[in-house]
Order: sequence, then structure tokens, then C-alpha cells
Amino acid sequence: MRIVLLGAPGSGKGTQAKLLVEKYNIPQVSTGDLLRAAVQSGSEIGKKAKAIMDAGELVTDDIVLGIIQERLAKPDAKSGFILDGFPRNIPQAQALDAMLARMGQALQLAMLVDVDTGVLMKRLTGRRTCGSCGAIYNIYFTAPKNPGKCDECGGVLQHRSDDNENTVGSRLKVYEEQTAPLTSYYKAQGKLRTVRGIGGVDEIFRNVSNIIEAQIRPLAATMSKIEEAAAAKKAEAKPASAKKAEPGKKTAAKKPAKKKAAKKAAKKKKAVKKKATKKKKAVKKKAVKKKKATKKKAVKKKKAKKTKKKAVKK
Repeated sequence: MRIVLLGAPGSGKGTQAKLLVEKYNIPQVSTGDLLRAAVQSGSEIGKKAKAIMDAGELVTDDIVLGIIQERLAKPDAKSGFILDGFPRNIPQAQALDAMLARMGQALQLAMLVDVDTGVLMKRLTGRRTCGSCGAIYNIYFTAPKNPGKCDECGGVLQHRSDDNENTVGSRLKVYEEQTAPLTSYYKAQGKLRTVRGIGGVDEIFRNVSNIIEAQIRPLAATMSKIEEAAAAKKAEAKPASAKKAEPGKKTAAKKPAKKKAAKKAAKKKKAVKKKATKKKKAVKKKAVKKKKATKKKAVKKKKAKKTKKKAVKK
């Protein structure tokens, strides 16, 4: 199963992602974690990301997509993944879709954990964390027994400086402007499903699981059947291709024989030509010799006549 989790800050989608990892044994792919890991590993893409972050700028989409692609290529992501924290806007979603299509791992589901803005504000501004053991409380929903003290270890509860109304308000505004439009984007693809993020964690997770079972399991079974049919078709096509290829092989084998015959004929032609040339030369030589002999005879005859004439005069 390949899922993207959507939801505003404080919606609890991170908690749901962890529960999905445990249940379905697929990795949670969080862009924040991936960037930190890439920087620590010192990989080529990590070095690029570090240089941009050190300059106080936002890491570009192509770098984030490159890191996601590297992560999804690992064996544990072959059976599925949960994307958390990306995409954050429509251009990122379009780029992600294109990348996943190239990898043959298109998204199957976009799960929105929907929570009212007023509840989100209370969840984020009322958050308190124990400085000793890390236990999390909320002064509005899960207040400690003793204000300011941890129920587990008695440690002091801390309030993050950015968990104030102004900062939280700004974060929620950015979400509404940039990320909320993704719901329309995935709805148009028929992949959006919404779960109310109100109530106990277990209750919300039960609803999330029900949606996944209803949406992805039948789709996975259909895809499996399609893949099996395609594989069977491919296997059937192979012997036919092999049979067709056989006559071609015979023809190809005959070609060199023709070439050899042509070569032989050319050699014969050459030999005949050579013989004819030799014969011609021999005939020419004979003719020259005959001519010379005739000339010699004529000279001798002439000399004999002259000798006879001289003898008569005497």
C-alpha cells in the first residue's frame, strides 16, 4: 500500500503514521527525517541539502524528491510506504506523481486527518513536555494531576516557545493557503479519503484502518490479478516468438554459404582469366618467334642469292 497522509499541524497524522507502520510493516517516509539523515550520511544529495540549509534557504523540491526516491528504492519500501510531510503544495504533488509513475509505484490513497481550527489551536498551544522523561501532556485535554509536574517522574513540564498563538496561527494559515488545496487535487484523482481526527487515538486509528482495508485491499487484489494475467500472456508469447525466429535463423545460416559460393566463383573466374592471359601471352610469344624465324630465313635466302650472283660474275 502506498499512502500519503495529509493534515494540519496538530492533527495527529504523525501518531497515526507510527501506528500504520506497526500494523502493516511498511516504512514511514518523513521528509524532515530523511533530510537530517542525508546530511548526517554525507551523501552527494545530503551535501547539497546541507549547503542550502546552512545558507538559511529552503531545500529545493528536486533535492527533496531525490532523497525520497533514494528512500523508496530500498527493499523495505517495495511493499508500500507512508509519506508524511510531503507534498506540501500542488506543484510538489505533481512532481511526486511523475516520479512515482517512473518508478512504477503510483500512490493508492491520500488520507486526510481532518480537525477543526479551534481544536488545532488548543492542541498546539496547550502542549507541555516533561524535560526529564519526554512525556507529553495538554493543559486542555490531558492535563497533569499536579500543574507543571509530570505524573510519571515528577519532572518539570516545559512549554515550547513556538507553541504560542501567533506562531501557531501563522503555521495554520500557511497550511490553509498551500497544503489544504491538495485535498481537491487528490479528490479529482479519486484517491482522497477523510477521517475525523477527533476522539481517542485508538478510535481514530480504527477508522483509518477501516478506510485502508476498504480502499486498498480490493485494489491490491485486482492489481495482483492484472499482473498475473500480464505475466501469463508474456509467458505464452515467448514460445511463439521463438518459433517465428527459427526460419530466420536458417536463412541467416545459409547466407554465409552463398557468400562462399560467390567467392569460389570469383576465384574460378580469376583462374580462367589468368589461364586465358597466359595462353594469349604464349600465342603472342610463338607468333613473335615465328616472325623472327621467317625474317632470319629471308635474310639467309637474300645472302645466298648475293653469293650466287658473285659466283656467276666471276
